[in-house]
Amino acid sequence: MGIVCSITLHLVSRMKSPIFLALTLLTGTSLGSFCVVPPSYAEDLEDTQQLITTQNCQGCDLSGAGLVYANLSGAQINQANLSQINLSHANLSGSNLSSSNLSGAVLFNANLTGADLRGADLRGADLRGSRLSGANLEGANLEGANFLGAVGLPSEVATNDNLYNLGLAEAQRGNFRGAIENYNQAIAVDANFANAYLARGIARIQLGDRAGALEDSKQAEQLYTAQSNTAGTETSTQFSSGIEAMQAAEAQGQRGARGNFMNVLAAAASLLVKFALP
Repeated sequence: MGIVCSITLHLVSRMKSPIFLALTLLTGTSLGSFCVVPPSYAEDLEDTQQLITTQNCQGCDLSGAGLVYANLSGAQINQANLSQINLSHANLSGSNLSSSNLSGAVLFNANLTGADLRGADLRGADLRGSRLSGANLEGANLEGANFLGAVGLPSEVATNDNLYNLGLAEAQRGNFRGAIENYNQAIAVDANFANAYLARGIARIQLGDRAGALEDSKQAEQLYTAQSNTAGTETSTQFSSGIEAMQAAEAQGQRGARGNFMNVLAAAASLLVKFALP
């Protein structure tokens, strides 16, 4: 009885001809067993081979395929089923992925510079660390997509809410510089975004920038007050006072000032998580 082949697509990506593909499909175990390929899987491999050799596979079914590090720059993969595909580190710059199903796709560190993603289904897609400069996401479904650490976020993604939440996620990872970059962008979108100022102040204190942290916390305090946000006003006020008290105590050589301030810092950070937007 024949066995079912299990061919990884990174191997398929190295196939140079249909003859090589046919030989691979008929290669069994080291004992030379005959390999039976289910028709649906064979069709998937045919679509993969077509994409790799021609860079054109419109309407193909590549769901669940693994094309890590694949060079698909300028490829035409529109209206295709790419659900659960693994395109980590792939080069998809200038590619046409419009109206394709990319739900649950892994695009970790993928290059999507200038890619056409109009109308694409990116629900739950992993786009961490991806490059998106010039990408067109008009009409794309981005529900649950993870853009943590992504570079060049287009306007469809770079809303102040999204940027703020991305900043919080970076801060929770301990990447305070990355968090500040996101908060800076959120403030550029909305100069009155009090949460982003307070969050940036907390990230700055973690990096030892007390002057910057104090400036941000006072700005947040003014904005929260103007917006009648009592919880925000109280927290930013305590944060500012904590910084000033720590500085004064350290100047006088008093001990324990930093410990007291860390309690204030923890309270402020806790509030910001509650302010995280869905």
